[in-house]
Amino acid sequence: MKRTAAAAVSLCLAAVTAACGGGAGGAPGTTGASSGDASTGAVFTTIDALKPGIDANAPINPYNPKGNAFRGFNAEWLGWTKNHLTDPNLFYPGVARSWQIAPDQSSITLRLQPDGRWSDGRPITAEDVKFSIGVAYTQGGTAYALDPSAAGAASDIAILDERTIRITQAAENPSSTFVRSVMETVIVPRHVWGSVLPADFWQRLKVAQSDAPGAGAARAGITALAEKVITFAPPRDVSAGPFVLKRVNPGEALLVKNRYFHNAAAVAADQVRVLNYTGNEQVWNYLVAGRLDSAPFTAVPAGVMRRILRTPGNVAVRGYSPVSEGLAFNQSRKPYDNVHVRRALAHLIDRAQVTKVASPEGGTASVTTSGLHQRAAQAWLGDGLAALEPYRHDPARAEAELRAAGMRKTGGRWTLPDGSPWKMTINVPASFSDWLAGAKAVTSQLNDAGIEAEVVTTADYPLYLEEMAAGKYDVGFWLVALGPAPYNIFQRLYGAQNGWKLFGGKLRHVPAGTEGNWMGGAETVEVAGEGRIDPGALAVRLNSAPEAEQRRIVSILARAANQDLPVIQLWDYVNTQVVNTTRFDGFPGDDSDALRLTSGVWLQLGMIKRK
Repeated sequence: MKRTAAAAVSLCLAAVTAACGGGAGGAPGTTGASSGDASTGAVFTTIDALKPGIDANAPINPYNPKGNAFRGFNAEWLGWTKNHLTDPNLFYPGVARSWQIAPDQSSITLRLQPDGRWSDGRPITAEDVKFSIGVAYTQGGTAYALDPSAAGAASDIAILDERTIRITQAAENPSSTFVRSVMETVIVPRHVWGSVLPADFWQRLKVAQSDAPGAGAARAGITALAEKVITFAPPRDVSAGPFVLKRVNPGEALLVKNRYFHNAAAVAADQVRVLNYTGNEQVWNYLVAGRLDSAPFTAVPAGVMRRILRTPGNVAVRGYSPVSEGLAFNQSRKPYDNVHVRRALAHLIDRAQVTKVASPEGGTASVTTSGLHQRAAQAWLGDGLAALEPYRHDPARAEAELRAAGMRKTGGRWTLPDGSPWKMTINVPASFSDWLAGAKAVTSQLNDAGIEAEVVTTADYPLYLEEMAAGKYDVGFWLVALGPAPYNIFQRLYGAQNGWKLFGGKLRHVPAGTEGNWMGGAETVEVAGEGRIDPGALAVRLNSAPEAEQRRIVSILARAANQDLPVIQLWDYVNTQVVNTTRFDGFPGDDSDALRLTSGVWLQLGMIKRK
């Protein structure tokens, strides 16, 4: 995917990494490194799904959207999230060697790698972690929210010894995503980054997280540090990861092994080349040429995949990716305010055919709409999944639903109830090749069924999100089912985009077309067997409910989504990656819980072996 904003990068990577990217094709970019570099040891070559378009002038800064910090290589988290169907709190070691989570998730105690050192030889200490948490506060987030009533905010950070630190969650409004938010903290060296935080930062933070006089000013002051953090440019890379950035040019970034890395003996590569690319076509060319030892998920047509797999050593590896592609409705626009219209469209769209066109190698047709990826739905709902309406391709049922909505059919074309033309537009970002292909397949099917439909493209994804949030689209493609935490999953359907705003621990529903509410759904919906529910309130409750209650709520919300159809799920993503076993082996296999991590993490954990 192409991104220019940090938030957009984060969102897309939580979803499907390079799943949607398109853009200009062309021959592979040049490496820009001399042959002498390659002769110094085993060289591992890859691309970074987070950074299509390497910027040689960007700082070595993991908070900068274009920064030359590569996750798992020279940018390090406390721990690396495993790809579990329902549990977001399983991790591989990173800067932390081990951790103890309180039974109620009220705190996490982290023990750092006992021999962890920065690439300049200094030890990685609990002071570094505390400082890194301070930096994270300038950017905000679940554990690092400044609002004292925000769900899941850290209330206390205690250094127990040089290599042990405990982070405690505020008891007033706990969150089930607190632990994951802490573990995914980027760790930076205090002795390099010290200037980005004022000397009295922790005193300011204490005031900011209180109701004391001056709290608002303290919050504003900390938030104002965000730009300073994002633009900070260290003079050289001081890395906690297995590699250190040696140089970068428009063609590639070259990283060399960090000899002080705690697990350096198990790291199979001496150097890493991260090649530049600006679109999927370049990645395909790299793979066909056998230049990549691994490539993260990239949307690939079936014919291109066959060419890729003919290259000696190339192997496709597939695993679970907790995200689905959906067709989302602005329910403040007619006729999409009528559930019968949405149900009719669900019956008219042949999801299997759409998936075959849009994402044949990286997706499977959604079984139904539940808000959940099918595999997660099976884990959360069990037999309840089979009870949901599947919305099979059924033109007769679709016609009945359209007539129930008062729509008219004249001369083979459907019109609005008053007889005026109905022209359906589906918006997608122009650079997302799979979304564009899927949207064209959907409009083709609808036109065949008598609904005039067309695809309208937006220049880039940040603009797409901006215009979508402003309510400019009737219908658009929207990623859903972003797991594994059920709270995150259902925020995509019943969160801020659909009118539910949580601030200061209080939830309110804002009118359609205001404060980013572009979905425009009703505040309450009727669910068979449950009566009238407030789905937004239930979705928020998922953030703190125990597992048994979470399962009950997930069941209710899945049925609400299935009946009300704020989106129509089209396909569930499959994390299809390509690795080349000519130079290295030991890559994670099909369905490995490490597949959504970068190959830098695979290298640092010692999974990959040199041939």
